[in-house]
Amino acid sequence: MIRTTAALVLAAGLAFTAASPAQAFDVTQMSEAERAAFQAEIRSYLLENPQVVMEAAAAFEQQQVAAQAANDVDLVKANAADLFEDASSWVGGNPEGDITIVEFIDYRCGYCRKAHDEVAQLLKSDGDIKLIMKEFPILGEASTLSSRFAIATRLTAGDEAYKAVGDTLIKLKSDVNETVLRAVAESLQLDADAILLAMNSAEVNTIIAANHQLGQRLSISGTPTFIMQDQVMRGYMPLDAMQGIVAALRDERG
Repeated sequence: MIRTTAALVLAAGLAFTAASPAQAFDVTQMSEAERAAFQAEIRSYLLENPQVVMEAAAAFEQQQVAAQAANDVDLVKANAADLFEDASSWVGGNPEGDITIVEFIDYRCGYCRKAHDEVAQLLKSDGDIKLIMKEFPILGEASTLSSRFAIATRLTAGDEAYKAVGDTLIKLKSDVNETVLRAVAESLQLDADAILLAMNSAEVNTIIAANHQLGQRLSISGTPTFIMQDQVMRGYMPLDAMQGIVAALRDERG
């Protein structure tokens, strides 16, 4: 609706300018008869040139996208330390890679699950990408339990265990509860008691709260969301799209 309105306003201005370019446009000074004539001129112009509405809508959308991208760059810059230097977040891929990707993930999110294998393929095919994971549970209690379990695993058993647990949780089809999580830990030969005990620790609470606050500052409302260098990509992206963005980022740097 906003786009359509903007397009009509632009089209109206174009129509009036085409009809009487030398006249000053002030709708508040128009009489009823003048206003009716103006409206008739707009209608006639749009009927004769319907493509103007689509052109105006496309131009407005491009302006909005450009404005959002510029704002995202500023947001990433303002939150760079929390995004790229947070010691509480798991780092995968090549820690010395020339491209850094931060992924905000919810294990119960269908699109996160769809993206999981494609992100893995990206890292496998490109050895110069650093991946930082941000636990961002937003889909209810099962999401929160899953993230708590993953974070607690990293705190008690280390990075390799975290990766193994994450790969399991992202494909888990059953409900999430203590019994299921204990079985996950035991299947990976991890200390289930230690992990379950750590799930409600102050440190886990702090990490999840910090990630949610960071997401709020970055205007992130859904998962997956990817921060690719200084760009914010909201939503699922197929492998070829991610590869294209990585290539473009490298080209920009020369």
